[in-house]
Amino acid sequence: MTATGRDPGLQPERTRLAWRRTTLSCTVVALLAFRQALHHGATGAGVLAVALSLLAWLGFLVVAHRRVTGMGSAGPPAALSPRHALTAAACTVALAVFAAATLF
Repeated sequence: MTATGRDPGLQPERTRLAWRRTTLSCTVVALLAFRQALHHGATGAGVLAVALSLLAWLGFLVVAHRRVTGMGSAGPPAALSPRHALTAAACTVALAVFAAATLF
């Protein structure tokens, strides 16, 4: 089997669905942080945590959108750049930290 005759099968579709599933998870975390901050009253720290959560969510949303739309072309999808991978990982970790911060 040559590299040009490679059958990608369902791999691009599975990857696209994984990005969408992760984006949905980040959305739920951001919404739960927002709800938690409002449930206990709007303190300065809570508002800051929610604002940073929304910023991290938007960053992840941009990276995921670029990745999913980049996979829609007819050719083989380009590799995820290290900058985008680092941004996605940083946004995910930031969302977890900010969500935990709203709990305490």
